Amino acid sequence: MNTPPAPPLFTWEFATDPYPAYAWLREHAPVHRTALPSGVEAWLVTRYADARQALADQRLSKNPVHHSESAHGKGKVGIPGERSANLMTHLLNIDPPDHTRLRRLVSKAFTPRRVAEFAPRVQELTDRLIDDIAGKQGVERGTADLIHEFAFPLPIYAICDLLGVPAEDQDDFRDWAGMMIRHGGGPRGGVARAVKRMRTYLAELIHRKRENPGDDLISGLIRASDHGEHLTENEAAAMAFILLFAGFETTVNLIGNGTYALLRNPGQRERLQRALHEGDESLLATGVEELLRYDGPVELATWRFATQDLTLGGQRIAEGDPVLVVLAAADRDPERFADPDTLDLARRDNQHLGYGHGIHYCLGAPLARLEGQTALATLLRRLPDLRLAADPADLRWRGGLIMRGLRTLPVEFTPRTP
Repeated sequence: MNTPPAPPLFTWEFATDPYPAYAWLREHAPVHRTALPSGVEAWLVTRYADARQALADQRLSKNPVHHSESAHGKGKVGIPGERSANLMTHLLNIDPPDHTRLRRLVSKAFTPRRVAEFAPRVQELTDRLIDDIAGKQGVERGTADLIHEFAFPLPIYAICDLLGVPAEDQDDFRDWAGMMIRHGGGPRGGVARAVKRMRTYLAELIHRKRENPGDDLISGLIRASDHGEHLTENEAAAMAFILLFAGFETTVNLIGNGTYALLRNPGQRERLQRALHEGDESLLATGVEELLRYDGPVELATWRFATQDLTLGGQRIAEGDPVLVVLAAADRDPERFADPDTLDLARRDNQHLGYGHGIHYCLGAPLARLEGQTALATLLRRLPDLRLAADPADLRWRGGLIMRGLRTLPVEFTPRTP
């Protein structure tokens, strides 16, 4: 029997619910070569075992210099605008030994202690944003767009605080981040301009922090470079940029996708609310991990390029070919997860790949977990009757290759006082 043709990929219909197409790929073409919307051809890896192997395979480089296409083609990979803004030397674009050195330096500044000490500030920002949402509508019925009024501003202000961006400059960062998250939905060239403005600002901020260091992440990066570790000013700017970029949009999508999943699965949402009401936070911890697996913020891992001919999932990958690991597909692989299309907040055997695997495992995972748990728990406590205020079929997902997130999330609720 002939295998049916592969389902359409990267359409608006696919963006709304990519999981049936990924299930087809896992079964019929687990390592599948396809043309991306940019025109670049790449291999999609969709099974869990293959994905985990690929994420840790050092023959798959993160450095775009290994891409076999022309210079024009190379400009179509990575974060828009980072090349022209001279922001390429960050953890997502380099391999050992440079990756080892930079990650060690950043780890010195981005410690678990710093993240733990940041928890009260995350709670303060969360409460302030919910106060704004709940207090503006009166007492009978409240409405909000949880993406633009909550999921978007929370991580941008949090990461700005962590980096040491002064409060008077944070609205500029919010504007630049908003342009970057549109993925082509704004004015032509807007993303590249936003990245360049951010690059200019970060260079100026690093210079100021060298003169007057503080207790913040950028000052920590500078101190590490000033102790013989050779972190250049350009590397510091690139690292600050990627911490902002990677730590911002992923958390927007974690909060947005997670809230949406809870609203679509009322039994699970009520279970979590009961646990929180009883003072049991254990379901919150496993629940956020399950939300990351079920409909996570990163659909495809960032670009990898074969440095030699290799075989993956039975397919020959040629030297120079791009490889994209589809985390969303791997995390619903029935060979790895029981009932993978079911949301189970108490799932214990949940070694999902939402934060990656291997040496490129997400450095900011503790911060993302902190923000996700704080945001969801506070929403459910403060707005216990939160409900979707739109037909799910009418919701739209943002375009873009790597991230998965809603454009809007209209909700209704009964406003409550703190």
